[in-house]
Amino acid sequence: MLSKVSAAGAAPVDLNGPGHYVHWGVIQVSVANLVVVGIMVAVFILALVLPFPKGRGRK
Repeated sequence: MLSKVSAAGAAPVDLNGPGHYVHWGVIQVSVANLVVVGIMVAVFILALVLPFPKGRGRK
């Protein structure tokens, strides 16, 4: 019974299979890590582009 996962806790993808990897010559990275790095880069770029909030009443 422990191997059954409830519908509320089910993963959106099957995590019981082997991982998927991307190869660039000698560099090998999993697709999951590549997605995380992409999100981190996007957040960093947004932090550079978006303006800081301005304080009220500061002169």
